Amino acid sequence: MKCHIAQINIARALAPIDDPVMAGFVARLDDINAVADSSPGFVWRLKTDDGNATSLNPYDDDHILVNMSVWQSIDHLKHFVYRSAHAQVMRQRKSWFERIRDPYTALWWIEPGHIPTIAEAKERLAYLRLYGDTEFAFSFTRVIHPPGMLQSVE
Repeated sequence: MKCHIAQINIARALAPIDDPVMAGFVARLDDINAVADSSPGFVWRLKTDDGNATSLNPYDDDHILVNMSVWQSIDHLKHFVYRSAHAQVMRQRKSWFERIRDPYTALWWIEPGHIPTIAEAKERLAYLRLYGDTEFAFSFTRVIHPPGMLQSVE
């Protein structure tokens, strides 16, 4: 079975997105989104007409920012997250975001062509927080491959 990998990750900003505290993050946002868009294996990402998702408020807390994307494979997603310019920005996240103790990233397999909704992604993250890594939602720590798919070797 050929599947794509969907992901949601959330972060709680230290201040509103237009606050000077967030300026360094905002300054890098377009560049990092462009890296994602041009990365091998990239399929889709959540965005508004502004080109990002910072104006969306899917949680009751306006300081929680949400990011969602779809990739052709877990290896493509890992490469973007850990080996592209995105990783440099992630190393600076303490400057802009609070530490979240619960899981803040959830991954799940989807059929090619399916675009996940925010409600679907929130459900996956909530499930992961309640039950840990399962076929329904899992983390980078314990990737659960879909039935019939061999684990890739890096």
